[in-house]
Formats: sequence, C-alpha cells, structure tokens
Amino acid sequence: MQVMRGWATRYAPWVGLVSILGTVQEALAGDYEGSPQVAEFVGEMTRDYGFAGEQLMGVFREAERKQAILDAISRPAERVKQWNEYRPMFITDARIARGVDFWRQHEAVLARAEQEYGVPAQVIVSIIGVETFFGRNTGNYRVIDALSTLGFDYPPRAEFFRKELREFLLLAREEQIDPLTLKGSYAGAMGLPQFMPSSFRAYAVDFDGDGHINIWTNPDDAIGSVASYFKRHGWVAGEPVVSRADVRGDQVDSGLTTGIEPTKTVGELRALGWSSHDALRDDMPVTAFRLEGDNGPEYWMGLKNFYAITRYNRSVMYAMAVHQLSEQLVQARGVK
Repeated sequence: MQVMRGWATRYAPWVGLVSILGTVQEALAGDYEGSPQVAEFVGEMTRDYGFAGEQLMGVFREAERKQAILDAISRPAERVKQWNEYRPMFITDARIARGVDFWRQHEAVLARAEQEYGVPAQVIVSIIGVETFFGRNTGNYRVIDALSTLGFDYPPRAEFFRKELREFLLLAREEQIDPLTLKGSYAGAMGLPQFMPSSFRAYAVDFDGDGHINIWTNPDDAIGSVASYFKRHGWVAGEPVVSRADVRGDQVDSGLTTGIEPTKTVGELRALGWSSHDALRDDMPVTAFRLEGDNGPEYWMGLKNFYAITRYNRSVMYAMAVHQLSEQLVQARGVK
C-alpha cells in the first residue's frame, strides 16, 4: 500500500465552480475525458471537501472504464441456491484448516479484539474466511476503476456508487494513500474483510496503533475492524446466535419471517407450533426461517447476534454459513 503525501494533504481554494468545471473538462484524458459527470463530481469534491482540483483531475485521468465490471454487475441473477447447495461452498475442509492456521497465527490480536469488542474470535475469523478466504481473494480491480465505472456508467445504481467513490477519495486522503494503488472487488469492496469505502470510514480501526488503517495487508487492522463493525451493529457478548427449532402442526409456516429483521417473538412462534432446542424467553424477538438441508427442511430462530451478522450481508444463508463455519473452527481448533 503506497503512502502518498502530495494530493492527499494539499487543498485548493474555492475559485468558482464554473472555472473548475472548465478546467476539468480540458484536463481530463483517457476513458473519462470530457465527461460532464466527472467534471461535476470533481467540482463538488473541490467545493464541498476542499480537494485540490488539479490533483483530483490527475486521478481521473488515470481511471479506466472497465466493461468487465459492467458485465459482472449486469449479469442475470443465478438460480437461488438452496441451503444444501450453498453451505458446501463455504464450509470446506480447506477453509476450516486455513481458518485454524489464521487463528493460531493471530491469536493474541483476536483475543484482544474479543476482549475489547465482545465479538468471539471464531466469528471474526469466519467472516474473513467467508469474504476472502483469509486474504486469498480480495479482488483484482483498482477501486478507483470499479467505483468510477459504476458511478458514471451504471445508471441503475450510479448514485450509490458515486457516494462510495466520494467516501473512497476521502479515506485515501485521510490515510494518505495513493488512490490509484488500492484494489478490491468489481463493486469496490476492499481488503481482507471486503469493506465498502463508507464502511471503512465508519467502522474500520487502527488496531495496531501505527497511525494508519490498513485492511488490505495488515491482519491486525482487519481483525479489529470486523470486531468494530459487529459491535456497532448490535453484537451482544456472550449471547447465542441461532436456535434450532422443532415444529408441529399446520400453522408452522405462517410463523416464518418476511425478510431478515427479527419481527417475531418466541412466544408467537410457540403458539404456531414451534419449540426451541434452547431456553428462550417468550418476549425475545427472533428471525424465523426455514432452510432446505440435506435431510429435509430445517427450522431456525435467529437471535440478536444472528441479525448482527446479516447487517454485514443481508442474507440468512450468509449468516448461517458464517455461524456454522465459526462452530467448525472452534471444533477443529479444540477450543472449549
């Protein structure tokens, strides 16, 4: 990760939007040469955030429109996988073995993160394992290319990605990093934990105290940042994640939750024929869901910490994969 002390620290005075836009349009080259959208964006960044216009122009002169990114984000959705197909994608012997190695290698940092944020080490390890296979698959697109392509050339979600582009340039300035050097996914997700730029600025932490936040090549910062994210999204130390349910009767499926929010209570589900394997209070809010397992339907109650995992990725199956991988890591490592 290249530290850049120039563009990240110098500010251009506001000299009028019209003159800035004219200069931008003349100076831009490459894929975004003469783009009115880019000119307007640079003007806003100069006016609202004090960026040096000529330096920001230099960044966009180097930005490239990537057709592969537009193809990837526009690709028709695949058939939704059932749980018995989804689970084996993430819970594998190789991922478990690599996760145990990662845990042992960073044991002290994980223990400190658990103590400071209340998030179990195995959950932090599992997130990094599911997201990037412990850093193996962090993405090969330059973030500036991904966010520029989607922000200026993908109208369905241009507003979202332009906001992320703004957050990315701000974080590069704050961390004094050359924005042309950082890589991520085709959607702009970054580093071992695959944070979008807005999540980076809101939740990432300098966990090793070196004065910079580096989630790309510094596992300490990645570990602390995942723990910080979960703490800020409601993780409660010491509480369970899910509870398996037994069901009976013809009203069972009417208890299933629409969406991922915990909108049912244990008592409501009990009245509909659900019974938990664990002792849960009747007033406890849960997400009630059914998965198609290898041996037929499985009924589950997701608790508050389960909902916290879905805030990382709004998918019940994603949260279950993270949870069950974390359980497998504990078992493989032999931790009681």
